Amino acid sequence: MGITPCIPGRANHKEPIAYDTELDKSRNLIERLFGRLKDWHRIATRYDRCAHPFSSAICIAVTVIFWL
Repeated sequence: MGITPCIPGRANHKEPIAYDTELDKSRNLIERLFGRLKDWHRIATRYDRCAHPFSSAICIAVTVIFWL
């Protein structure tokens, strides 16, 4: 299908699956960021109804997460 895997296969797999390690690192970084964003209750439940305040809250949360 022309799709390259970016997640490593299972350790007990008979034939190891070739994957892109750099792509896996960046994917993992993004998944951890979303996991940390879910800790912020305001963002997880989306208290803000309009897009602009919600986007601002995400920017503030990402900045705090980055500096911690």
